Amino acid sequence: MNPLNPVLERVTRRITERSAPTRRAYLDHMAAQRTRGTQRAGLGCANMAHTTAALPREDKLRIHAERAPHIGIVTAYNDMLSAHQPFEAYPSLIRWHAQQIGASAQVAGGVPAMCDGITQGEAGMELSLFSRDTIALATAVALSHNVFDAALMLGVCDKIVPGLFMGALQFGHLSTVFVPAGPMTSGLSNDDKAKVRQQFAQGLVGREALLESEAQAYHSPGTCTFYGTANSNQMLMEIMGLHLPGSSFVNPGTPLREALTKAAVERAVANSGRTGQPYLPLAHIIDERAIVNGIVGLHATGGSTNHTLHLVAMARAAGILIDWDDFAELSAVVPLLARVYPNGSADVNHFHAAGGLGFLMRELRTAGLLHSDVNTVMGPGLDAYAFEPWLDGERLAWRPIAERSADTHVLRPVSEPFSADGGLRLLTGNLGRSVIKVSAVKPQHRVVRAPAVVVHDQQELLAKFQAGELDKDLIAVVRYQGPRANGMPELHKLTPPLAVLQDKGFQVALVTDGRMSGASGKVPAAIHVTPEALADGPIARVRDGDMITLDAERGVLQLEVDEATLAARSAPTPDLDAHRHGSGRELFGLFRAQVSGAEQGASPLFG
Repeated sequence: MNPLNPVLERVTRRITERSAPTRRAYLDHMAAQRTRGTQRAGLGCANMAHTTAALPREDKLRIHAERAPHIGIVTAYNDMLSAHQPFEAYPSLIRWHAQQIGASAQVAGGVPAMCDGITQGEAGMELSLFSRDTIALATAVALSHNVFDAALMLGVCDKIVPGLFMGALQFGHLSTVFVPAGPMTSGLSNDDKAKVRQQFAQGLVGREALLESEAQAYHSPGTCTFYGTANSNQMLMEIMGLHLPGSSFVNPGTPLREALTKAAVERAVANSGRTGQPYLPLAHIIDERAIVNGIVGLHATGGSTNHTLHLVAMARAAGILIDWDDFAELSAVVPLLARVYPNGSADVNHFHAAGGLGFLMRELRTAGLLHSDVNTVMGPGLDAYAFEPWLDGERLAWRPIAERSADTHVLRPVSEPFSADGGLRLLTGNLGRSVIKVSAVKPQHRVVRAPAVVVHDQQELLAKFQAGELDKDLIAVVRYQGPRANGMPELHKLTPPLAVLQDKGFQVALVTDGRMSGASGKVPAAIHVTPEALADGPIARVRDGDMITLDAERGVLQLEVDEATLAARSAPTPDLDAHRHGSGRELFGLFRAQVSGAEQGASPLFG
């Protein structure tokens, strides 16, 4: 192993110093919770009877006698999300296996899990980011019964894992393991799917052809196979030590998947402090070093830009303060080692077969780009993550990760990366701050200077495209898409038309205070622009035809309008609630009030 990279060391030290007061407060709170312990021993008889009423007699006796660890399951199961459908069978398997090893388990609660793929471009997408905090609250409610020694988190997709993570950290004195469901098997290639989407955007194929293409791509239980936010979540949980090694991308419904789920039960029990083995709770796994390892993993894999939002909130839930400068500084020294769609043509099954996260983590450790002195659900250090799971007959076993990548078009060693940096850049200028992911953007498209086309809704831009008004060099400015305005929905439906314009030879880019999906790639997109338009950000004063320079190489986002002219312009006030009705308007009003309060200095829910 090489010494720790000096930039990694410096950024980690800076985060640790910045976070000292909030981190200490968090750890003191967790220590107090640990001292109080679970309430089972002190529960009144009626309380205990409610806890165990529906359990088998053997479990009742164990829990009443305080003889064995008790696991709380928090599940995001529903059968609308293909990624979460496999979780239907998990509780019964977990309960059964817990009994086999002398423990017990209950479903403590369920959390909502919406599918961004279903709500893309629809009004429901405005509640997507809001759902993260709802999930965190629901997780905390589930664990608030305080009768558990350990917890298992069942979740995969976009906001679900961040929400589970944030909620679980409020009970960070518990031994906690995140349990994945795995990706669906490969279907129609991501490249072929993207081509049909672009053909549909141009009117070259109809809805029937598009639906057939999408159904071939998304075809069975399991996570979507492109490397968007859902699969970035899985990478994060593994590289931060909350998944079992090699478990993130094992397909559902396989014997190995079942064996890994049983092993997750065993690790939760082992770390609970109730079995004679060392006590290892969630709060002792997630620290500044683990969070930095997560950021490194995002860069090295070309992960979802959504985590420039989520990981900040997730870290804050553990009292750790990170910002975009930390992301940008680490990106400059972390090489891109994986090409998975949209950063390449492969999917996560190909990535896993090429060597997967075990290979990638070993390469990063060799280069001094991961903190190895961390805790994980497997115990101290990352050595266990240099092994991959396999079935020796019916027994789960572990073998060393292969020395070489099985496919260097998908996964490479640190000595020959796809690029020298992680491809995530921070953009600054008179429009504010934003982030851009360039790992899938060809070098010739990384600098765009063009006139603005300004809209307040992605449907407006799609209508202009359909009318043939966008056949020119342009920078699309899609504003009033921030968290205060409409919940910061993903604008993924803009990807096909903008890609069509780029393929025609036009210089095209996107600037928005909204989000793009983790699946977006080849068109340069300055996203998460802050301050957002509704907070009187400069983006609200851009006019059609204004020249904008987006320079991803130098980290510049500049509106070519002088300061006095910009200040004299008034910002439009669109009717942001025009399309909302009844309870939808009221529910979103709660979210807007929460976001506004946080901006004014109110304490966040989880931090």
